[in-house]
Amino acid sequence: MSLASKSPQPRPGILDIAAYVPGKEHAPGVAKVHKLSSNETPLGASPRAIEAFQAAAFNLERYPDGQAQALRAAIGAVHGLNPANILCGNGSDELLSLLCHTYLAPGDEGIITEHGFLVYKIQIMAAGGTPVTVKERNATVDVDAILAAVTERTKLVFIANPANPTGTYIPVDEVRRLHAGLPEGVLLVLDAAYAEYVRRNDYVAGLELVSANRNVVMTRTFSKIYGLAGLRIGWMYAPPEVIDAVDRVRGPFNLSAAAIAAGAAAVRDQAFVARAVDHNLVWLERVSRSLEAIRLRVTPSVTNFVLIHFPDEDGKHAVDADAFLTRRGFILRAIAAYGFPNALRMTIGSQEANEGVIAALTEFMGRK
Repeated sequence: MSLASKSPQPRPGILDIAAYVPGKEHAPGVAKVHKLSSNETPLGASPRAIEAFQAAAFNLERYPDGQAQALRAAIGAVHGLNPANILCGNGSDELLSLLCHTYLAPGDEGIITEHGFLVYKIQIMAAGGTPVTVKERNATVDVDAILAAVTERTKLVFIANPANPTGTYIPVDEVRRLHAGLPEGVLLVLDAAYAEYVRRNDYVAGLELVSANRNVVMTRTFSKIYGLAGLRIGWMYAPPEVIDAVDRVRGPFNLSAAAIAAGAAAVRDQAFVARAVDHNLVWLERVSRSLEAIRLRVTPSVTNFVLIHFPDEDGKHAVDADAFLTRRGFILRAIAAYGFPNALRMTIGSQEANEGVIAALTEFMGRK
């Protein structure tokens, strides 16, 4: 066969990756749609963030600050952290990818949990590593299962705490026990995308664990409670050695000037964050209680979403509920890819959206 007849081929393993499929957005033929499939905040972005974003429009001809100094300084000031230990990315997804490409070589292993965020597996495989999936216990990260899966080839361990799509979490003592059981050469990655929503005394996002150790990283996002999903902003708090290594493979201008400005304004507006937390606390409890009252099982959640399990009855499965809700303009997240073929994930939305879903599912469950 001549060279001219051959097409470019991706390296081995790339075509084995199942591409990430985001939550759907549209309900054809429906006048008003409530999108509750992507865990976006119903409060939108802080007015201060919007103002900063708009101001950035007057300097679009200039490259952004490649070090995102204003954003790192704002994050450091709010959380009491040294900005030198903060690295910002194009969403936390980019940071997860950079960690895999920095620390994994072909044959290396990255441990993930059975219901964990699908991006972990994708990025491990994209870097040429091998994902090792361990079982969870009651839809919650199982520390013992993770520790039992560690081998000489293990380089990374990913846990989402709180977890997506379950909404469960493990307390600080369990996180510490997990870290204590890992070899010093294994990097523990704590994905705390939903940390701002948690109001439990035994929960920590991981800041202290990172500060005290050389093999722990915490990632966070501006896509959830800050309402900046459209700008793609994430940040990582890590030991100096990790920051130095990852920064060597990071793109030089990976955040736009508008994202840097809006993110810095958003993180400083903690009063706006508090309003979002209050709204979520009220409706998380109300939605959970209302759905349980119509005999739907809800996994206890500490996040801004609930995992709804449907009966194993003809006409009452998750796929039936999804179609029923979509026809009425309520878009939830089907999560069979996460190991829950008979469940839907619902973002806590506005009062109108939440009450609409409750009413629709009450009708759905009452049908013969």
